[in-house]
Amino acid sequence: MNKQGVKLMFAYIAIAVVIMLVVLLLTLVSISKGYNYKHTVDPMPEETDEATGTVNKQ
Repeated sequence: MNKQGVKLMFAYIAIAVVIMLVVLLLTLVSISKGYNYKHTVDPMPEETDEATGTVNKQ
């Protein structure tokens, strides 16, 4: 292999490593945002007794 071929091979490897690091960084940022997301639960709706019209809280 000549010198130009070796330089080209190292350039391809360097570009591939940079792409892999960017993908890793974006993956870690995405996972971190997912874990920091605040989940909420809606309150239970109040049920009314249709016969008497009173509110039954559970």
